[in-house]
Amino acid sequence: MKKLRFALVLSFLFNISHGQKNISFSDSIRIKHQIPELAYAVVSADSILEIQALGYQRIDSKYKATIDDKFRLGSITKTITSYIAAVLVKEGKIKWGTKFFDLYPELKAQSNPVTYNFTLQDFITFRANIDTWSYGNETPTQKEIKGNNQQQRYEFISWFLKQNPVTETQPIYWSNPSYVAAGLMLEKASGKSYETLVKELGKSLNIDFEFGQPNFKDQYQPWGHDEDLKPEKPSSNYKLNWLSSAGNINISLPGYCKFMQMQLQGLEGKSKLFTKEEFNYMHFGLPEFSFGWNSEIKESNQLLYSFHNGNPGTFLTKVYICKSINKAFIVFANVQSEEADKGLILILENLQNKYGG
Repeated sequence: MKKLRFALVLSFLFNISHGQKNISFSDSIRIKHQIPELAYAVVSADSILEIQALGYQRIDSKYKATIDDKFRLGSITKTITSYIAAVLVKEGKIKWGTKFFDLYPELKAQSNPVTYNFTLQDFITFRANIDTWSYGNETPTQKEIKGNNQQQRYEFISWFLKQNPVTETQPIYWSNPSYVAAGLMLEKASGKSYETLVKELGKSLNIDFEFGQPNFKDQYQPWGHDEDLKPEKPSSNYKLNWLSSAGNINISLPGYCKFMQMQLQGLEGKSKLFTKEEFNYMHFGLPEFSFGWNSEIKESNQLLYSFHNGNPGTFLTKVYICKSINKAFIVFANVQSEEADKGLILILENLQNKYGG
């Protein structure tokens, strides 16, 4: 018994030292790479192995980072949208092979004929050859898109599907509007708004999902920063709403840890809703990008990862899952710049090396 207690004490002291070194390294990278606030975590299917928030919610301010601070996920929102789609397919409310115009026949005649056969799976897996669109695009204008949030998304995709498709054949078409179209399909199939679907998922997982800039509802939440380190003032951006199912969720790091733990549990075959095979297909079933998840084999250790990155203009987010070692690595920052991205990659690599990934 004494030997066991001694071993547990040594393990506890080792983990404290381990974590302190990671904090010191990460904060030095945060400062060097001009990241106002940095949050990172390492989780397994049943444990949070390390979690930290460092720095400040806003540059040149006194508002220190807290572990419950919220970050815009950007494209990592797609990992949530794709999971909701899988749930609705499992419940029989829609099929992966359901075509967009099966649900919105009134838009078909005015849309580009190339889009006629696009399915939910095509949109969720980026196999629909439609063009890119993001926050920087100038058209359509706000005057052209009217109505409440749902109606605006409907009007936006109605406009978008009239445009010319990508003519060059590609294995993947990285298009935000694919996820806008998928979100509309989920709304029609469920009879609920996308926001309601996300909130219901959050309730089932005890996660507080929100939308838009974190500082819009609460100015004492993190402010995003552009590449010049200019803070983004609280505002309601209409383009964020148009792209809700593609990149508009905000969440705390502990909240996203819960979502990652659910993913790890599913990959281990411990999901009550999906089989192990179904979860693996979601992450790795198709080359390069499956159902909300990129995948790659890391050259340095030949381990297989599923991952996603977000860059919504004033935040950066990264999540990497390594199912073979039962760990997920999450890194958030409230700035988007090349310099900050380099810093997040260094922090991510450090955590992966320390935790066997």
